[in-house]
Amino acid sequence: MNIIVCIKQVPETGNVKINPETNTLIREGVASIINPFDMYAIEEALRLKERFSAKVTVVSMGPPQAESALREAISLGVDDAVLISDRAFAGSDTWATSYILSCAIRKLPPFDLIICGKQASDGDTAQVGPGISTHLDIPQVTYVRKIEKIEADNCVVERSTEEGFEVISSPLPALITVVKEINEPRLPSLRHMMRSKSAEIRHLTVKDLELEKDKIGLDGSPTQVVKIFSPPPRPKGAIFEGEAEDVAERLVDALKDAVLQAKSSK
Repeated sequence: MNIIVCIKQVPETGNVKINPETNTLIREGVASIINPFDMYAIEEALRLKERFSAKVTVVSMGPPQAESALREAISLGVDDAVLISDRAFAGSDTWATSYILSCAIRKLPPFDLIICGKQASDGDTAQVGPGISTHLDIPQVTYVRKIEKIEADNCVVERSTEEGFEVISSPLPALITVVKEINEPRLPSLRHMMRSKSAEIRHLTVKDLELEKDKIGLDGSPTQVVKIFSPPPRPKGAIFEGEAEDVAERLVDALKDAVLQAKSSK
């Protein structure tokens, strides 16, 4: 069994800076980590590796500094790592990113399962995983909280929903995105940490991939960020003290005044 895990390196701090000209994240000089949801994807792949003697390859698209995230994944126990990096990819939206990742995956040995975190902490779109499956024309199951069974050509998983969960059977190869309820990520082992320092990271650029140049980067992205701004600070709330009946009456009056003010401002 061959498993591919797609990960992303994201800013560690919540103080994200935006390039005002391109409306893209400024990543230079910012401490980065593996996207937290992707850690659950790595862990689940490693558990399948232990059960089925599978090979796990981790793939990431990003700047050269993203190699550190791949080495961290190797320190956890993955077998191989691939970095997709080229200035031509800068500014790619989720559709272009998923297209580039799918082109890179086609360059790898045949796979049985692709695992992604449900979403990235910097974009929160949850679109790249489904986008990859669309470009590769394979089944997808999102928000997976448990892998119940995997056979030669089929897998059965539990998918979280707002009402509870669904049990879904899917043919393989397939792609799943996982939620944090699926497992508890492990810590690196000393043996794998030593291996990660000297492990060879395969690099892929535009020249290595058979892709259409008009589908990558800012120019190839169908969605564009028009404007980014910080929301205005919320006004301080009122504190009502006194007897319960009196407080309730004043609260109702305050709510009525707020509704009237909102209507008059429209």
